[in-house]
Amino acid sequence: MTEPPSDRSHYSYEMYADPAMAASFDAARFGGPIGALIAESQERVLLDFAAPLAGRTFLDVGTGTGRAAIVLARRGATVTGVDASAEMLAVGRERAAHQGVAVTFAEGDAHALAAPDRSFDVCVSLRVLMHTPGWRQCVAELCRVARRHVILDYPSAASLAALQAGWRRTAAALGRRTEAYRVFRHGTIEAVLAENGFRIARVHRQFVLPIGFHKAIGSRAATERVEAALSRTGLLRLAGSPVTVLAERCGS
Repeated sequence: MTEPPSDRSHYSYEMYADPAMAASFDAARFGGPIGALIAESQERVLLDFAAPLAGRTFLDVGTGTGRAAIVLARRGATVTGVDASAEMLAVGRERAAHQGVAVTFAEGDAHALAAPDRSFDVCVSLRVLMHTPGWRQCVAELCRVARRHVILDYPSAASLAALQAGWRRTAAALGRRTEAYRVFRHGTIEAVLAENGFRIARVHRQFVLPIGFHKAIGSRAATERVEAALSRTGLLRLAGSPVTVLAERCGS
């Protein structure tokens, strides 16, 4: 197990340690008609990729406010949620208690998971690699701790999300406080998983057009119609984002 990055001033630590950010996180990401559509789509894909759930152990890395962890636990999985932000975990604990769902929440770093090798059936990490300072190390840790499967996602470098990512990196370089996330090529993710003994078994791509565009329009019906039409042209397969992958341990 390697040590986590020492620079805790990176925005992925600093921004999510803000109690106001933690309190408003779910409303900002999943509020409104498009936010609800995103949440429903994520939940559907997660449950499909994670099945079967009952009797299996899951580690949700970068759990934040516990959305994925609660979804899994509600359907019979034994779930531990880990995050570097105590403030986000506090919201997660409150949400789980309110919903009567048993999830073990623990403070920890995705770069150095405090768990033995192959100690969970499945490791899940959603909306983490795009933000974390050492994403390759995080993937290695997910693969080390997972007994059989890893579920992770990323924004695609082949999508229009790459334009927003470029703008945010420029803004951050100019001193603006922003989430300067990265995008990934599918082949890069595939290669790093392979280096750690895993192969991609399934892939899901969500939208052709950027989420920000759909939120600006604010119509679920319009989003569903437009995305269905674009999918029929083959663009979703080529440029859909974010991309969720299910990886399995080689030889398992």
